[in-house]
Amino acid sequence: MGHFSSMFNGLAQSFSLRKGRNSVNEDGQEIAAELAKEAKKNGLILRSSGCVRVDGSRNFASVFSKRGEKGVNQDCSIVWEEFGCQAGMIFCGIFDGHGPWGHFVAKKVRELMPSSLLYNWQQTLAQTLLDLDMDLESDKKHHIFNIWKHSYMKACAAVDQELERLRKIDSFYSGTTALTIVRQGELIYIANVGDSRAVLATTLDDGSLVPVQLTVDFKPNLPEEAERITQCNGRVFCLADEPGVHRVWLPDVESPGLAMSRALGDYCVKDFGLSSVPEVTQRHITSKDQFVVLATDGVWDVVSNQEAVQIVSSTPDQAKSAKRLVEFAVRAWKRKRRGIAVDDISAICLFFHSSTLSHQVPLATTPK
Repeated sequence: MGHFSSMFNGLAQSFSLRKGRNSVNEDGQEIAAELAKEAKKNGLILRSSGCVRVDGSRNFASVFSKRGEKGVNQDCSIVWEEFGCQAGMIFCGIFDGHGPWGHFVAKKVRELMPSSLLYNWQQTLAQTLLDLDMDLESDKKHHIFNIWKHSYMKACAAVDQELERLRKIDSFYSGTTALTIVRQGELIYIANVGDSRAVLATTLDDGSLVPVQLTVDFKPNLPEEAERITQCNGRVFCLADEPGVHRVWLPDVESPGLAMSRALGDYCVKDFGLSSVPEVTQRHITSKDQFVVLATDGVWDVVSNQEAVQIVSSTPDQAKSAKRLVEFAVRAWKRKRRGIAVDDISAICLFFHSSTLSHQVPLATTPK
């Protein structure tokens, strides 16, 4: 068990885990929030367009967001290097708000999710370490994944409940997607609520770069999603002027018309099949895996996975890779969807092997 627990020593020390206790510190959530404040003060958190690189880390993240033609930008993102006091561990999240208060909901989820995940991860880890009947070393990768999966499930449920309690933000008819990943060593853990998408770029034996889609776009017309919604008396159909765009509707009213089947917030349809449960998966990173792109549906509505991988990989300055992808998507939107207002478009490009990058790139800088 010693080797397993040592992988988490930074966070465990921060939370003061004690063997034999049945619960974590009562102020664990406050400690998680304090870790976030300290990380921000040290320049380890980026919440705007720019890039993040820490000396000695293999991670390098490029971030860019562009407001569409529908009003305020309801997309937002976060990159947190040395997540949970762990050198080399990184958290990335991208959130796509919708509805009248969508931009407030997205930003609030961006604020709450990392700390909630840290708290629930520590809590789950503590309980796992206290379970003396479990042979952690026998299948370490499986146990670690289950810890992250359980932590993500609890974190999303907690954030969704917190949104409902907030008086300053009206999330009854507003909500947000949430796509996040954690890289820990040679493993990445992906949690997805909504229709944003994560795409991995990996190299084949012949040297060609190909995309691997890591997430499912949770659209209402997916068979399992549609079945859940209809069983809860919700409805799924397209409007006459939007053929092919399936939306979620209340039983007797043409509202709210959500174009995704999972979201945080949107309490008006939570009893009618909308889910806030994340799909959590993992992937082992090999030397052939180059980077992963996290982007809102504004990108994927007009850009294929292959195009996205080619655009990012061919960008000379990797610090500007997310910006180049977003600007390509804006041009593609105007060309392919004439007469339709351009959506907010955002992307995070997380590179796995930063040793090949220029050492001139500073931490959390905004590309010009």
